[in-house]
Amino acid sequence: MPDTERPLPRIDTSRPHSARMYDWFLGGKDNYPVDWAAAEQVTTIFPPVADLARANRSFMHRASRTLAQLGVRQFLDIGTGIPTEPNLHQVVQGVAPESKVVYVDNDPIVLRHAQALLKSSLEGRTAYIQADARQPVAIIEAARETLSFDEPVALSMVALLHFVPDEFGPFELVRQLLDSLPTRSYIVLSHATADFDPETWHAVVDVYRKNGTPVQVRSRAEFARFFSGLNLIEPGIEFVTDWRPEGADQRHGERLPLYAGVAQK
Repeated sequence: MPDTERPLPRIDTSRPHSARMYDWFLGGKDNYPVDWAAAEQVTTIFPPVADLARANRSFMHRASRTLAQLGVRQFLDIGTGIPTEPNLHQVVQGVAPESKVVYVDNDPIVLRHAQALLKSSLEGRTAYIQADARQPVAIIEAARETLSFDEPVALSMVALLHFVPDEFGPFELVRQLLDSLPTRSYIVLSHATADFDPETWHAVVDVYRKNGTPVQVRSRAEFARFFSGLNLIEPGIEFVTDWRPEGADQRHGERLPLYAGVAQK
């Protein structure tokens, strides 16, 4: 039975969820009072958090469009979050209508809105997998139903890995996923950092952890480890606002504490 046809799991509104908080930062409406309270705590500690969320979303658009322009026609997006237009498939199918996109998330509210992620172009295809990011074998097996692993795949894990602390083996997780992908595949990552204001970001992390969400921000050197053995494409690892900025995305020197990078296997 396809994921979107299964009985919908109950949404726990007794505690905040990172995907719903992110939706709140983006100005979305798929969130609850418990999410507002936690998100407002984060905003008090780090007022530009909504700007950071929007900049991260813009990076995803630019990186996905870049890879589509480079000829990639298959995308595996893990940690999709609540649908916010334009979604990844709308961006890449705007370049190449035949593109295929597989979305992966484990939040019940994302599953409830998954139909919005399945409105593909006639030439392309989209699919949704309800799975935890820490289940790489299950994700790859399910993704094979839509994607051909004889051709390059772009693996997108945007603003996800800071929710995978070291005890869950994030570096091994990324390597296992990449090892399953064919040569010439790509990976797209962004990640929060405390490099420039440790006190503030330790306080932000504390809000998430106290509300039941594991978080670990990482340094630039730690972020670079995710790209070990890969070929970073220009401009390499940058602040999210400085990764091939265009138009309104150009921040003229603003440095939001989120690293971004795209690399080829």
